[in-house]
This record gives sequence, C-alpha cells and structure tokens, in this order.
Amino acid sequence: MSDKVSDLDGYGDFLVGLKARIAQAQVRASLAVNHELVNLYWHIGKEILHQQNLRGWGAHVIERLSKDLKIAFPGQVGFSSRNLKYMRKFADIWPDHSIVQQAVAQLPWGHQTVLIDKLTSAESRIWYIQMAIANGWSRNVLTHQIETALMDRQGRAPTNFQQTLPSPHSDLANQVLKDPYKLEFLTLDEDAKERDLEKALIQNIRDFLLELGSGFAFVGQQFHLEVGGDDFYPDLLFYHLKLRCYVVIDLKMRNFIPEYAGKMNFYVSVIEDKLRDKEHDNPTIGLILCKSKNNQVAEYALNGVTRPIGVAAYDLPPSVKEALSMDEIKQHLVDFSVEKKSCK
Repeated sequence: MSDKVSDLDGYGDFLVGLKARIAQAQVRASLAVNHELVNLYWHIGKEILHQQNLRGWGAHVIERLSKDLKIAFPGQVGFSSRNLKYMRKFADIWPDHSIVQQAVAQLPWGHQTVLIDKLTSAESRIWYIQMAIANGWSRNVLTHQIETALMDRQGRAPTNFQQTLPSPHSDLANQVLKDPYKLEFLTLDEDAKERDLEKALIQNIRDFLLELGSGFAFVGQQFHLEVGGDDFYPDLLFYHLKLRCYVVIDLKMRNFIPEYAGKMNFYVSVIEDKLRDKEHDNPTIGLILCKSKNNQVAEYALNGVTRPIGVAAYDLPPSVKEALSMDEIKQHLVDFSVEKKSCK
C-alpha cells in the first residue's frame, strides 16, 4: 500500500466532496448563529419593552443597561445603547414571535436595522424580507431597493403577457418587469441620443443589471439579426435564467408611440425563429424602455400584438432630464417651423 497522495486512487474526488460538505456545514452553522442572534435580540427588546411599561422606566435605562451588559460580557459586541434601542424597536414592530421565527430571522441583524430605519409598515417589511431572502440581497442592495421604491415599481409595467404567455409563466414574467426603471446612475450630455443611452448602460452594466433585477444575463448590444438579406440591430439582448427566455430591450429617448410596438414585435419574432431553443426556452419577451409613456396608449398599442411585450419608462438624473427636455423643446420648434413652411 502506498502512502503517496499521488498514488491514492480517487483521492481528488474524495477531497472535492469533503470540501463541499464542510462548506455546506459552515453555511448552515452561520445561518443557525444568525437565527439565534436575531431571536436573542428580539427577546432582549421584548423584555426592555415589558419592563419599561411595567415599571415606568424612562429612556435612560437603555444607557445603564448598555454599560452593565458590556461589563458582564466584555468580549461580545452588540450591546451599545444604539443597538439596544434597535432591539426594543425590533420587538415593537414584530410582536408576533412566530413571524420572527419563520421569516424575519432568516436575514442578518444588519438587514433588520435597515428595515427598521427605512420602512413604516409590516406589509412593506415582509415584502422586502421575502425579496431579500429569495434573491440573496446584501445589506447595501436591500437599502438601494428600498430607496428606489422597488415594491411600488415591481410588476407595474403595461404588458400583454396575459394574452400571449401561458399561466403561470405570464404572472412570473410580469413580476420581472418594473415601471419606471431607475437609471439615475448614468451621466449623459444634453445632446444625448439613443445610442449614447445604450453605450452608457453598457459602461454601467453592473448597475444596470442590479436595476433590471435578479436573473438577467447579458447577451449583447446591437445584436445582429439578418432577415432576407437585410440587417437589423436590436439595442440590448439578455437571457433571463429564472424565466428561461430571451429578453430583448429597445431604448427610446422619446415618449412611447404605438409604432414602437410593431418594431418590437418584429424583433421578438425574429429572435423566436433564429435563437430560441423551442425544447428548452420559454417564449421571448420584448421590453420597450421609453423616456415616458401614457399607459392607455401603451395598452391599446399592445392589444392584438401576438408577441409578449412590455412598455416601461425610465428615470434619468434630474440634470439630464432637464437638458433633454430643453433639447426636445428646440426640436419641436424646428418641426413646427418646417411644417409652417410646407403649408405656405
């Protein structure tokens, strides 16, 4: 029998499997520790609330309790007066411990303080908790999603998914889209055109993917499609890993008009024919991103369109929006001048 590692049959596979098991155990241990910590903080907060209500203690008791706990547990962090106030608030907003056990405690304590600071209703907190768990959001991402009001934007884009996609895929696809999209991380000049917007999104692809949401994988920009000897280039093409479908995005620097739906219907039809794997991929989805839109106009434009399409607006930084608005006013004046001359 050889003692050399190189001579041990199957040692490599054995090591890989063992490392994977250890890593899984570490993850489970970490989650268990977090769960216990959040539960401990809830119980501390509940006791503080109970004693204050029972004995009429004022806010000063928090400072005294913080000092005494730090002396009793010198090696343990988390007993600052600020954190004890968070614990009290935590127990106050979640009086039902079963909810804490089932869902809330799945998030780290840092996430809990964000939920306490930035949200006021149990409904909104539960929604963001579920989304954070499902998508594995970090504390910073959770903060960003709350500050950009994701709950109010998710699934709000006008679509024809109910008519063009089977259930429940239609509902899932609808929830993937937002309205409006927050593109305030972009910097554009006042004379920016659609190609400039596209280029800026690609240069900031990490932020754009974060705004699009979990599951989007970038395939390409100005993706070449050849039809009957003619060339076409949809702005952006993605593949959604959870929906298992292509998502083609067309960018518009102006307000939505019905003609945009026809162009997108064409793009989706071509991608369906040339790229989609009918055995493994779900139907391709189109998303028209415009400066703004009239929901009724968008709904009428999508009515009767055979391919699944959504229409959403986007928000640019205030300085860019003001500059583009002035640019549009100038363009309207030029158009009016041309029309006036043609009528003479």
